[in-house]
Formats: sequence, structure tokens, C-alpha cells
Amino acid sequence: MTAGETTADVPRPWVDRLSRVVSRIRAMPLTFGTMLASVLAASLAIVALLAIVLWLSFIEEPAGFHDSVYSFANYVAVFTEPATIRVIVNTLEFSLVNLLVALSFGIPLAWLVERTDIGGKKTVYTLLTIGLLIPGFASAMGWLFLLHPRIGLINQMLRSLFGAAVTPISITNIFGMGCVLGLNLAPLAFIMTGAVFRAMDPALEEAAKIHGANIWQTTYRVTLRLAWPGILAASIYIFTIGFSAFDVPAIIGWSNRIFTFSTYLLVLLSSANRDLPHYGEVAAFSVVIIGFALLMSWWYTSLLGRSYKYTVVTGKAYRPALLPLGRLKYAAWGFIAFYVLLNEVMPIILIIWASLLPYLTTPSAEAFSHLSLQNFYVLPWSQTIHAIGNTALLMVLTATIATALSVAFSWIVLRSRIRGRRALDAVFFLPHAVPHVIFGVGALLATLYVIESFLPIYGTIWVLLLVFVIARLSYGTRVTNNALLQIHSELEEAAQICGASTWTTLRRVVLPLIAPTLTFTWLWIALLTSREVALAVILTVSGNGTVPVVIWSLWAQGSLGQASALALVMLVLLAPLIVIYWSVMRRGSVVNATGN
Repeated sequence: MTAGETTADVPRPWVDRLSRVVSRIRAMPLTFGTMLASVLAASLAIVALLAIVLWLSFIEEPAGFHDSVYSFANYVAVFTEPATIRVIVNTLEFSLVNLLVALSFGIPLAWLVERTDIGGKKTVYTLLTIGLLIPGFASAMGWLFLLHPRIGLINQMLRSLFGAAVTPISITNIFGMGCVLGLNLAPLAFIMTGAVFRAMDPALEEAAKIHGANIWQTTYRVTLRLAWPGILAASIYIFTIGFSAFDVPAIIGWSNRIFTFSTYLLVLLSSANRDLPHYGEVAAFSVVIIGFALLMSWWYTSLLGRSYKYTVVTGKAYRPALLPLGRLKYAAWGFIAFYVLLNEVMPIILIIWASLLPYLTTPSAEAFSHLSLQNFYVLPWSQTIHAIGNTALLMVLTATIATALSVAFSWIVLRSRIRGRRALDAVFFLPHAVPHVIFGVGALLATLYVIESFLPIYGTIWVLLLVFVIARLSYGTRVTNNALLQIHSELEEAAQICGASTWTTLRRVVLPLIAPTLTFTWLWIALLTSREVALAVILTVSGNGTVPVVIWSLWAQGSLGQASALALVMLVLLAPLIVIYWSVMRRGSVVNATGN
């Protein structure tokens, strides 16, 4: 400061820049400003939860106190614990088995529906997609009732036929857990790879046939290789889901001390062995998984960026050539029926059987004489009714808020010219890249140690709502992006020329055009919310429980019949929503349901 200058005369570029930003925000139309503020708030919440996990991972226990020391002690504790390496190996093996099983069913089914003349394709597509709506914990319960080494029906029958010395067929291992989740995710592989087969120009396949290649050589050397980027992208996506899965490992592996990443986090959060839970170690372990997840996300994105190398659909007209199956149609339908039986019919039948018995036993005259509704009568109905109310409220609010934020996000990214909109897109992609359970950990730590003094939402339904919305934003924004890209901006410009405001343009032009997609998105997010276990278990205390949490607690207490009964109650209550979802799909308003 020179002589004669006052403090007010000193240049303050950051103040001027902030003033310009505030002026621009004030000058924005109300609707656009509201959408931008909502998107920025959601972005801040996403980044803040991950930043809190990173911050607390460096604080020595007990985390959160003002006199805590920053160090790498939590990372040292995590990686010197022998169980950590075992958990990582378990998770990788589990994810790999899940991937192989999902692709083994999903790719052949997609090829049959999209590349052959098999009939009833819409029915097959609908049945397989509906399979995604069966909660993973319900499938796991059904399979455990079938192949548990002690109580499994098949093993009980084997012991009755061959004596007690027979070696049981056990599903309580990494391979069994991976098979169950793989069957549950096969429809996802079907949807993702089916889109690739559907858009493939058959010219190269026809050229292979002209040169003497048979059907199997053509499929292996041409079709699958052209579809390779799509298959690999689907593989990375499904592998990532397996990496963060909680329900199947919890139902099948927990009682046998077989832990994967998500279930091990819950063990660390338990305070059984210490006065306080291992929050610092949980954060450190989560940061490691965040790094792995971001690496997988980068690989997935780079694959999509190089997909142009495999482009075979051009501006020339083409007609997909369908392979005539002939008598092989019967084998194809047998394969489809076999999968539907394994993944959709048999688990539900076994849950019904277990819910009607005081203890699980093989079908017999004596067993049928013990069938009753006793497990339904003795359910903790006061807790259950409260959980049903919480679940219904979360379904409605999560689906509504996530869908509204997705529309606002797509409008900001695709229709505005504000700086940093691509950064917003990267932030909203994080809930897809990072396992959802880590956002649950971030919300837990935030409500305990960061915002508890001015926003006491720990143990309330609102912290569940916050994390549930964040977990579904990636899926919602991908869908609304695709929908908005199909609407030419000329329609909106015409409305604005006629004097329509941003809100009027959205309400009268854009939203009616994308209404089918928004309906599907709302239904899908609501159904995914109803089956969420991991986030709910981490954040639930007395009073904010959901139906999946009550099912899990009954199961963990050994009340298998009551857990099965409540799972059936949940499926019955969801039936109307599933029927609506089915009708939307049957009318053709189907988008890729890749948000698991």
C-alpha cells in the first residue's frame, strides 16, 4: 500500500470475482437458478461425504475429537490386520464368480433374443428384467434353504437316502455366494449386452458365412468380437456391483465368518470388541476401496471412449439378419425356462415353504401336517408396521427427489452454457463409481462428528433419505441425459420465442415428451430403494428402520421362519408397484435398467 491509499483502494480480485458470480446468480431466471442451486447442493453433498471419509481416515482413534492426531495409523492398522487381506481376496473371488455366472446366462440369453428368430421376445425380455426386481437377500435366503450343509432341503434328502456320512452340497462359501449373486445379475448382463447385439450390422457375419464359416465359427470369430467392448463394459459394471454387494454375502456368508468388503465394514463398525467402533479403520479401508473403484470407473469410461473402433453401424440402411433356430428353439426355450426356474421361481417357492413351517424340513406328509401361518402371527408387527411406513416414505421421497434432481442436472449440463458443467457430470457419476456403502459410512461419520452440533439428523429417517438419493443420482442422470438428448432444442427455442419462460418450457414441452422415461425412472428408483439393505443397516438405529433391516435382524437372530414370512409380506406389498412397472415395460417405455 502506497502513501495516500486506503484499504478500500487495494485491488481485491477474489472479492470482485465473487461479486460477479453473485450478480450472475441474481440475474438468472428463478427456475434456472433453482435448478442450478439444487444441482450444486447435491454435488456438494456427494463430494463432502467422500471428503469426510478421507479426512477421518487420517485421524487417530477415537475419531472426531478436537485433540486427535493426524497420522497413517489407521492405514497401518488396516493393512497389518490379517483379516484385511483375506477380505480383499474373498471380495475379488466373489466378484469374479458373480461376473462369470452373470455372463454365462446373460450373454447367451441376449444372443437368443436379439440375433435369432426365437418367438415371444417381449415376454422373455420382460421376465428377465422383472428378475432384477427380486431382492438379492430373498434369492440368497431361498438358495440357503436349498443348499445349506445342515438345514438345506437337498442335503436333508441326501442324508435320508444315503445316511449321515454323505458329504453335503454346500453353498456357504465364496463360490456359492458368487453363483447366487450372478444369477440375480444375469438380467443386467442380458440388458447391457442385448443392446450391443441389437445394433450390430450383420454384413460382416454374412461375409463370414459366404467364406464357409458355420454358425458357431461366425458367432465366435465375428459376433462376439464385434460385441467385445460392450461385453467388457458390462463386465466391469457387474464386477463393481459384486465388489460392493452386501445382501448375498450377509445372508449366506455372515454366519460362517466369510466376509467381503461390505460385510467386513459392518464388522468394523461393531463396537463388540472396543468401547467405540473402529471408525478410523473403517474410513481408511473405505479410502482404499474408493481408489480401486475410481480405477475401475476410469477403465470403464476409457472403454466407452474407444468404442468407435468397433463401430459397424453407419448411415447405410441395414436389416439385422435373424438366425433360424429350427428345432433348436426347444433347447433355447429350455435354457430360458431353466434360468427363470433357478433365479425367480425356486427361491420364492422355498421362502414360502420356510415361512409356513416352525423349522425347515423336506416335503413329506408329516411336514405338510405342520404347515401354518404361525410365523406371520408372531412377527414383531409394531416394529414391522413402523418399518413399512418408513420404507414407503423413503420410496416415494427418494424416487421423487432423485428424478427431479436428475431432470435439473440434465437441463444444466445439456441445455446451459455455464462453466464447469462437465465437472458436475463427473461428480454425479461418482455414486456409480464408488460403492454405495461408502456413502453410508460417510453419512454416518458426518452426522456423528461434523454436523451433529447444528444439524442433528443422526438416527433419523432423513439421513437415510439423503444417502438413498445420492446413491440413485448416477442412474437417474444417465437416463434423463439420454431422454433429453433425443429432444431437439428447436422445440424449446420455439416455446421461448413465443414468450414461454424456462419453467413453462419445461412443464409444457420437455416434461410431457420425456414423461414415459421419467415414469420408468421413478418406478425403478422406488423399487431399488425398497430392497436397499447395506445403507439402511449402517445408518439404522431404533426408530428409523426399514423392512429389509427388520428382515436382516430377524435372520441374524436365527428366526429364519419369521424372516421368510416378512420377506413374503414385503413382496406382496410391492406387487402393485411391480405390476405397474411391468405394464410400463409392456407398452414399450423401456430403458436400460442398469442402476443396481
